[in-house]
Amino acid sequence: MAMAVLKPLISASVLPTNNNKKLKLPFKVSAAIGKMSSAETEAKVTKTIDSHLHVWASPEEAADKYPYFPGQEPTLPGHVDFLLQCMEESSVDGALIVQPINHKFDHSFVTSVLKKYPTKFVGCCLANPAEDGSGIMQLEKLLLEDGYRAVRFNPYLWPSGQKMTNEVGKAMFSRAGELGVPVGIMCMKGLNLHISEIEELCTEFPSTPVLLDHLAFCKPPTNDEESLVFSRLLKLSRFPQVYVKFSALFRVSRMAFPYQDLTPLLYQVVSSFGANRVMWGSDFPFIVAECGYKQAKEAATVIANEAALSASQLEWIMGGTIMQLFKNQWLP
Repeated sequence: MAMAVLKPLISASVLPTNNNKKLKLPFKVSAAIGKMSSAETEAKVTKTIDSHLHVWASPEEAADKYPYFPGQEPTLPGHVDFLLQCMEESSVDGALIVQPINHKFDHSFVTSVLKKYPTKFVGCCLANPAEDGSGIMQLEKLLLEDGYRAVRFNPYLWPSGQKMTNEVGKAMFSRAGELGVPVGIMCMKGLNLHISEIEELCTEFPSTPVLLDHLAFCKPPTNDEESLVFSRLLKLSRFPQVYVKFSALFRVSRMAFPYQDLTPLLYQVVSSFGANRVMWGSDFPFIVAECGYKQAKEAATVIANEAALSASQLEWIMGGTIMQLFKNQWLP
């Protein structure tokens, strides 16, 4: 039986859009603005930082020095020169590079990029949750020797039947917190499958920052079940260490560019977490084939404007939040 669509919890407001049309939103604008923290109102950011993208070796580089993981050969160009061109054309000043599955646990290519461009990029390595615990030592090397400043938990790499809260997962999550390193979590198959693990980890290890990739893969709700999952995402704001990436908009929107059905979601996420715990990300190079890199940045601005966010809140989302998280990396 189909689930009924959840009715708006708050009466609708009508906001003007950039194309002079009217967009109905299930909230009152004054509520979000009223919840702005003093930190948000004081944001003074001049840089735009992309919180989520990938790079991988070109076919020539893969053949010569940086092989792809078997079965994970990329179908899109993702070499760093292409990224730098896109960033320059779009006035994006820096980025967090997330280790791609195309190289799996071989971080040598991304490490070479980080060493070549130390002031432009920060690295997010990929956690290896092998049962023998060898991934814990690998993580320490990547963080302490190779300069990575974040780590990604991909729950689908855990051994069959095991969760991110197993002994190895907790050891890596705890160690990240001790080192002041954020843990990014990818809930590609649905937040509902992993939220209990996230809550347990945050409760047990409150000093470990958490980055939820791509709005935790919550799409605009179309039924009660999806609305409940999204409400559980908002309730994660009770953990001060949790941040939300407003990234890979094409993956979570049900519409084409500029993904305006995400306006209510961004509004509610900012209302719950504060703009200084929300960060924009492109998901390069996948976004290039969807709408273009520059357009990914433009979409975030369009959505923020339609949600009636302030200029200060937009600055936090487009760079201030991640600059605050990785202090002294991208200086104003």
